Amino acid sequence: AVRLADGLHVVPEFLGNRAPFADPNARAAIVGLGMESDMDSLVALYIAGICGIGYGLRQIIDAQARAGAPIERIVISGGAGRLDLVRQLLADATGKPVLATEADEPVLLGAAMLGSVAGGLSRDVRSAMTGMSRISTVYAPDAGAVAAVHDARFSAFLQLQDVARRIR
Repeated sequence: AVRLADGLHVVPEFLGNRAPFADPNARAAIVGLGMESDMDSLVALYIAGICGIGYGLRQIIDAQARAGAPIERIVISGGAGRLDLVRQLLADATGKPVLATEADEPVLLGAAMLGSVAGGLSRDVRSAMTGMSRISTVYAPDAGAVAAVHDARFSAFLQLQDVARRIR
């Protein structure tokens, strides 16, 4: 799927950068956008946007690893994270496995977990989480040629982010 966004890059800092730079003045950058208005161009923009979110997450994961807090896997649920395409793109973009939960409504499940603690059915939030949530699917990051494409796109992401910071 990443090849559908060939030449199109998104640094999705529309509302600033919360991590790892904590820069509220950061702004998004979209590079490679043409005048096309067909479905293929919309799909390319969507894929590039999801990849940009993944590269921002990869940047956070890298920063945490440098600080001594390595991340081994990503757990996802709800919203756009319900889509297999999004889950696989995030796994590929970050190089980390993405674990999808069974919960169709993760917000309601979280409320039920807190309720079980408040009602004395679980001794703490950790035990409520362990008892009430399950992993349904693991999306392993692709290797080889796909990983090389994401590595090149991540490098472009970092460069575009830096240029956007320097020109504002």
